Amino acid sequence: MRDTAEYQNALGILSQILVKLEEKDEFPVEQDIIKARDQVLNRYQNIFNTQHIDRLTKEEFHSFLLFRNNQHWSGLQRYSPKMCKDTKRLREAIKILLDDIENIAKRIDTTTDMVFGMGRAVATAILLVAYPKKYGVWNNTSEEGLKSVDLWPKFERGETLGNKYEKVNEILNNLANDLNIDLWTLDALWWAMIRETSHKEIPDIIESIDDIEHHFGLERHLHEFLLDNWDKTELGKEWEIYSEEGNEEAGYEYPSGIGRIDILARHHKDPRWLIVELKREQTSDATVGQVLRYMGWVKSNLAETNDDVTGLVIARKADDKIKYALNMVEGVNLMLYEVKFYLRTPKNNP
Repeated sequence: MRDTAEYQNALGILSQILVKLEEKDEFPVEQDIIKARDQVLNRYQNIFNTQHIDRLTKEEFHSFLLFRNNQHWSGLQRYSPKMCKDTKRLREAIKILLDDIENIAKRIDTTTDMVFGMGRAVATAILLVAYPKKYGVWNNTSEEGLKSVDLWPKFERGETLGNKYEKVNEILNNLANDLNIDLWTLDALWWAMIRETSHKEIPDIIESIDDIEHHFGLERHLHEFLLDNWDKTELGKEWEIYSEEGNEEAGYEYPSGIGRIDILARHHKDPRWLIVELKREQTSDATVGQVLRYMGWVKSNLAETNDDVTGLVIARKADDKIKYALNMVEGVNLMLYEVKFYLRTPKNNP
């Protein structure tokens, strides 16, 4: 693969963004992530050490999952309650994961099967911390990055999650070596590349890594509420979140290669796909255009020939612009959400 035009093109794109990373004004968040490397590794290599795993506590593991501590991955903490439910089993699984004598594919498969919630993102983040020169991270960001530069590997039908990771990790290591950077920096580079190539802007209030959780917190809560309560919503009656082997929540923020689909779902019975997009700060035109692009991508890359692909925009309110746009677009609908928050005094308040 390293001799292919796609690989050389990807190197060129990443090399250019790597140069821009030296200018903190353009990529302040990614720069902070890179600078936090030694601090995070020094703290958590002591925890993810085979000599310490038998004494690993829920508090230690949970602290690693928090963005403010790992300073790199913002979505890991939502899996904490599931993974920490059985501390003994969690320790056993992580011990297997860190046993570098065994084949990595087998370790990934065993670990992710043992602990519910221990998916590829968490497992490979642990591996990066424990073996920063050997294992890269496979999460939605790195997958989206690899897909966007046409380096996503081809998987055979029935390949396990561990075997897939072996292929992904080989590409990550090749890129890091050829760019003369470490795997931690490469992981930050994907985020920068995606923002650069998709022209996504970080709002002015985001000046450092400390601002990320505050700004995206509400949006993240809406994402996670839909995911965790999918079966209780109107959508859950007909649709199920798309899943892949080894990743039951693959449809959550699905990395398409042209952007990340908020929720990708399939019909319970019929050959139908649903692209769910949450309307944020972007314009109505941008939202509708984004849904249509994702529909086209799914039709070309995931759906069978006769499968139906539809879209759904979920917004807090609907302005005239989005109503007019959707009136002229077939296969894209609109739903509104409400957030209710109450404070009340207890009846027996003294």
